[in-house]
Amino acid sequence: MDQPDFFDAGARVAVLTTQPLDRMLDYRAPEGGCHLGAFVEVPLGPRRVLGVVWGPGEGGIGMSRLRPVTRVLDVAPMRAEMRAFLTRAADYTLTPMPVMLRLATRAPGLGGAVSMKTVYHLGDAVPDRMTEARSRVLALMEEYGGLAFTLGELSQMAGVSTSVIKGLVRQGAVIEEDTPRDLPYPRLDPSLPGLPLTPEQRAAAESLCDGLRAGEFGATLLKGVTGSGKTEVYLEAVAACLTRGRQALVLLPEIALTAEFLTRVEARFGAKPAEWHSGVTMTERRRCWKMVGEGGAQLVVGARSALYLPFRDLGLIVVDEEHDSSYKQEDGALYNARDMAVLRGSLCSAQVVLASATPSLESWANVEAGKYRRLDLTARFGAAELPEMRAIDMRREDLPANRWISPTLRRAVETRIAAGEQALLFLNRRGYAPVTICRACGHQIGCEHCDARMVEHRFLKRLVCHQCGETRPIPETCLSCGAAGRLAPVGPGVERLAEEVAGAFPEARVAVLSSDLFGSARALKAKIAEIAQGGADIIIGTQLVAKGHNFPRLTLVGVIDADLGLQGSDLRAAERTFQLMRQVAGRAGRADKPGVAMLQSFQPEHPVIRAILSGDEEGFWRAEAAERRAAGVPPYGRMAGIVLSSPDMKAAFDLGGQMARNDAPLRRIGAQIYGPAPAPIARIRGRHRVRLLVKADKSAPLQAALRDWTAQFRLPANLRLQIDIDPQSFY
Repeated sequence: MDQPDFFDAGARVAVLTTQPLDRMLDYRAPEGGCHLGAFVEVPLGPRRVLGVVWGPGEGGIGMSRLRPVTRVLDVAPMRAEMRAFLTRAADYTLTPMPVMLRLATRAPGLGGAVSMKTVYHLGDAVPDRMTEARSRVLALMEEYGGLAFTLGELSQMAGVSTSVIKGLVRQGAVIEEDTPRDLPYPRLDPSLPGLPLTPEQRAAAESLCDGLRAGEFGATLLKGVTGSGKTEVYLEAVAACLTRGRQALVLLPEIALTAEFLTRVEARFGAKPAEWHSGVTMTERRRCWKMVGEGGAQLVVGARSALYLPFRDLGLIVVDEEHDSSYKQEDGALYNARDMAVLRGSLCSAQVVLASATPSLESWANVEAGKYRRLDLTARFGAAELPEMRAIDMRREDLPANRWISPTLRRAVETRIAAGEQALLFLNRRGYAPVTICRACGHQIGCEHCDARMVEHRFLKRLVCHQCGETRPIPETCLSCGAAGRLAPVGPGVERLAEEVAGAFPEARVAVLSSDLFGSARALKAKIAEIAQGGADIIIGTQLVAKGHNFPRLTLVGVIDADLGLQGSDLRAAERTFQLMRQVAGRAGRADKPGVAMLQSFQPEHPVIRAILSGDEEGFWRAEAAERRAAGVPPYGRMAGIVLSSPDMKAAFDLGGQMARNDAPLRRIGAQIYGPAPAPIARIRGRHRVRLLVKADKSAPLQAALRDWTAQFRLPANLRLQIDIDPQSFY
């Protein structure tokens, strides 16, 4: 029986709330009634909470005892395809529905009435007197590139009183004005011409546009070598989508990529799109959320959570750099945005484009199985050529202790600087040194709350735990034996590498790109733009630099430790190393000058290193697929990670042992269970962590079995159980 689209006043309705409840709650529809999918405010105890009308109520409580819906919010109702998406995503990831609804309502002030509000913009005047507080306000507004702030938002983010802002208004340095709430975004014009395309690009773009014209779901892997112009190809698909009056979503893996991309979108369509990520103000997030639902935003560029925006008519989803591990949400609701994009596209008859120079093995396997189409771009755009790949055998280099740049790489850097070009030195380790050890007693400084070593960040003058974020000053004496002057850093991070570079190339301008060194996303974007314009001779960076940046003068990439990602037992170690090395090497020679990528390795004969150097990507994927298939692991098998955490280590292990012994629901589907065992990082934020791993055949009904299995056990109040379907990391 079909659900009604509208419920009359007083009708029994079921409301899904954002509160941590295991069921929906029944209410009476308010005066004037409400639509199916309406966003509502309902009473829950003494509070009023946000919810969505999910359908007719189930009964069980007399109508006279039901409380009425307090009010219906003035926003577009949640569409049927969005409700289906949240339900399917919850079923797949085993995430409670209230958690999924919170993902879909992450905008402030949704219940606010449409009215005028006062906002603050950066003005042109210079204050007659500059204080530290005033400087913070103006610097923050400059970083956010002219976006509007509310008074409270600006005050909180700058850490100043509202009187400081009002003083700047009187000086004309900040402009105060009334503006209507939540205006639609400027219209994008898809008829404007794009850049000239090569025949290969044109063929790929036409193929994507054909799919959009069909108005049906389809998934396409757009595989193109670095610098081949994948962005211009899928922007043609965006144009075709907008021409049909449908909305488009482009997901990017890194906020720092958005500045350059937004400039390209504005050049292509005559206006900037809506943005959705942590780098925009909360005022703009609310505007984006509402306009997407009302059709006032044609194109959204965002982070993975943009998938949960309430699009009115979503016709295209692009997942750029689809292989990137940052698309996997690792806390709260555990999901992979790449996979959820395909699910959402299937429910709203949208085309999904997965773009990458080094696709995930999952996407490669889906192409092989006929589930996805594949389009290839084999040549770089224009005069640019793919970089030459070389290995530096570190066993043959005469390198002093506590030095990491080989003589061969050093000479190559000197040559590039002398020619007025840029060199990039890549090391995927933040901070100064990964370990600090006492040479008197051997003690390694660890985090008090985690089983992890604290990383020295010399630029910040702090030790930082990369698991929980705990920081402390760098001590003068050993915390264990009290010896003074005996603490020593072990191993390099990008800050220590920068120290070596400063000594080796004293005349060079050096820029360090690492996410922890910038106070805001916009400060990081500004630095990247400065480097692209020639503001540095040597760039030192973590994996942040491997993600789509275009530095025209960059002709040399030196990978300091190409072996780093090959260590450990992660089943994706070879794949991730291959992807990262190929991506970072692709930063070189993207303009008219040829590039070289040099990989420092102590094992240049390793199959992954050989595959990187030879460029035999298909050979690498076939070999990696054969190994995974033989082992029955993803993408040719299924896995689920279970993490038990508790302040009491024994309680976590006891429950883990009990779960391993009572595994009948898993045995019925032929699944195997491994563990319990201490997690590789066995304690985070004071909670001990125990892992189990479930492995099953590709076709096994894993989620149903996991539900039945975990339902057998009662958890103590302080013990948490987390299930990770398709785990990407095993920490």
